[in-house]
This record gives sequence, structure tokens and C-alpha cells, in this order.
Amino acid sequence: MAEYIPHPVDLTGIHFDKCIAEDIERIAQDIHDTWAQQRMLQGWRYGEQYDSVQKKHPCMKEYEDLPEVEKDMDRATVEQTIKMLIWMGYSIEKRG
Repeated sequence: MAEYIPHPVDLTGIHFDKCIAEDIERIAQDIHDTWAQQRMLQGWRYGEQYDSVQKKHPCMKEYEDLPEVEKDMDRATVEQTIKMLIWMGYSIEKRG
């Protein structure tokens, strides 16, 4: 098997307006909640240590209670997704 070398699209020149930037935290929270809900449906629950056999995960808790490093991963997912959509030619605007 060949060594995997990631080649993400260079999105450093993509920026979004302040309106989207202000909503990133709320979207990141929803990403976490969706992830946690799916894990719960699979039988996962909170545990201080990650354990794939016992299906325990330390991030199975409220978004507000996550360490900043975990929140940063959710925020980065949101930002990367929005930037990729813009790069692909989509226009995002907030109604109302």
C-alpha cells in the first residue's frame, strides 16, 4: 500500500464575511451535537478515557464543557467547509 500524502485545496486566500464568522461557534456546537447524537445511537457514552471496546469517549458531553482543543477542531471543520463551498463557487448569505 502506498504512503498516503494529503493534498487539501489551498484555501488561504478564501475569506468570508463577518456575518458568517459570528455564526461559526453555533455551527461548531451543532457539529459536536450531531456527532455525539450519532455515537449515542451506536451505544457510546461518556468516559474519562477513550475506550473503543466499552464505547466510552471523553468528548461525550456538552460542547461548552469541551476542552478548547476539541472546540478548535469543530471550528476548523466549519471554517474549512465554508471556505471550500466558496472556493467551489457557492455564495452564502444570511436571510433576515
